[in-house]
Formats: sequence, structure tokens, C-alpha cells
Amino acid sequence: MRALQLTGPGTMEVREVPVPEVGPNDLLVRVGAVGICHSDLYVLELPFALPNPLIMGHEVAGTVAAVGSAVGGIAEGERGLIYLCWSCGMCRECVSGNENVCRAAGRTAMPPCPGLGPDGGMAEYIRVPASSFVAIGDDLEFGAAAPLADAALTSYHAVRGAREQLYPGATAVCIGIGGLGHVAVQILKTTDAVRVIAVDVGPDKLELAAECGADLGLLAGADTAAEILELTGGRGAEAVFDFVGTDATAGLAVRAVAPNGAYRMVGLGGGAPELTAGPAGGPGWPWGATVRKSYGGTKSDLIAAVELARAGRVRVAVERFDLTEGRVAFDRLARGEIRGRAVLIP
Repeated sequence: MRALQLTGPGTMEVREVPVPEVGPNDLLVRVGAVGICHSDLYVLELPFALPNPLIMGHEVAGTVAAVGSAVGGIAEGERGLIYLCWSCGMCRECVSGNENVCRAAGRTAMPPCPGLGPDGGMAEYIRVPASSFVAIGDDLEFGAAAPLADAALTSYHAVRGAREQLYPGATAVCIGIGGLGHVAVQILKTTDAVRVIAVDVGPDKLELAAECGADLGLLAGADTAAEILELTGGRGAEAVFDFVGTDATAGLAVRAVAPNGAYRMVGLGGGAPELTAGPAGGPGWPWGATVRKSYGGTKSDLIAAVELARAGRVRVAVERFDLTEGRVAFDRLARGEIRGRAVLIP
């Protein structure tokens, strides 16, 4: 089969590799489409070589091509997504429905993920644990469905984690209207009477946010926090979702979140919010506000995101590339030129 492999620091190429063999508890999935995430870009830019060439890609949609001998309830020809947290399924967190923080993954709390350890979906076929398969039926096209496996999963999980603050009349801020951010705007608009403010450095990204239902769009700058405070009567936004995660966006979140509000860190930009234990007041961290680093989501979150997409409530904006154009797509993502999500079609 053809596979786009990471072969060295900053180096990838399409190679011919063997089709994976299926174990008794596995599925072989014929890949219909695979999304490109900033996590993939992070792996591409690692300054050291991995022990072996790696097939990246964790946003995978496709068709079951073979079923392991011990697998029941899934048949060849079924269409679905691959849940990206390959957790143990047996620990306290997993059986409680928190597969994304599986205890078997230790303090890192990041279970094995296709394309970030095990081989991923930037290929014609992928071998996956049968437990990771989520059926999507026949009404979602693979190119539009693949990003649901992370862009929608992660956004849905972050929003669900702040649901208490998203009451009618509340204000939610989405910072960064990229692959995740534009989906988060749509998920937030499924919550009745929540005002959504989109923030980005690019006017084109704010146009996308408006198409997704954002009530207001603000160009990020030195006065953005003051603008949000003015729009909220000086109190701040009840929920701030940061899909960038740099020092600048973390600082904006601290200055813009309301007392008893929720700040959800999703982007992996390495930013450090200025949280202190001093008295609240002024531009600093307000009383009662919470901060949470939100990773991935649960399998239940993915199922919910799929249902929103099937109901037409969430649509991922995608730009499609052939597998052989993978490098072009990665370079455009690195330059911030992708509108929504880049998707490779094997």
C-alpha cells in the first residue's frame, strides 16, 4: 500500500509498505480520508529522528476491510471513524467513560494514539483496535467526516467541560478559528442563547467564524481583552476556549474570563497563563474562575459529535489534497493558510 511516512526530522515521503496484518481483536480499515492536525505538524518538526519511519494521521474515516477473528458486532463494509485514544478499557478511568485520561498511560494521561506512536491513517489502510471504531452510517462523506475524529471530538469535550458556565445569556470566547476553533463555534451555537465571540489574527478566519454562527468577531491585538470586557459590562466572558495556547492567547484568556468563569486550554502553543495566588482584581485572575487543560475527548464525546454532524448542526470546512500532496498541505498549515481543516485522500 502507499503510505506517507515521517522518515526523519522535517522529512516525509510516500512509500510502498506492507498492508498491516490484522490480529484477533483488530480491524483493517480502508482509509477514505485523513485530517491533518497541528499535532501532526508538531511531530514533523521534532528535532530528532524516530526509531522507525512513522505513518502519521489520527483523524481517520474509512471502511472496514477485514475483521479480526475475536471481533463481534462489526462487519466488513461498515463505514466509520477511528476514536484516537487507544486506552486499556479496564482501568477506573476507562470504565467511568474517561478513556482520554486512561490510567495505563500514567501521569502523561495520553493513551496510544494512531500517528503519534502506532502507525496512523496517512495511508491506504490502517490497523486499529476494534474497540476504537465508531460507525457513521452512509450519510457522511469521508472527507468531511474524518476531522470529526479530533477537531470535533476535542472541541466537544472542551465545551462539555464548561457546560455549567454556558447558560442562556452567557458569553463564550473562541480564540483561534482554525480546524478546532471553527467547529467549536458551531458546537457552542447548539447551546441555546449563548453569545459567541470569535478572536483571531486573520480577517479570513473571522469570516469563517461568522459563517459558522459566531455573533461577533474581533481581530486579536493589544486591546482585545478590553473589547471583551466592554462587551460584557466589565465582567468578562463566562467561558474562554483557547485553541492556540501561546503566551499571548493565555494572557488574553486570563484578562478576559469572568469571575466564576471557565478557561479551557486546548491549543498546544506552550503558553503560560499568569495565575497568581494574590488577591483578585484588576487584570489578573478573577475569583472563582477555573482553568483546565483539555485533551482529546471520550468515545461518548465522539459519538455525540458524529450525531451533531449527521443532524447538520456541525459542518467541517475542509481543503482536500491527494496523499502525494501531503508535504504541500503540511507547509500550508504551518503558514496558517488552511481554511478549516486540511484532509488527505489516499
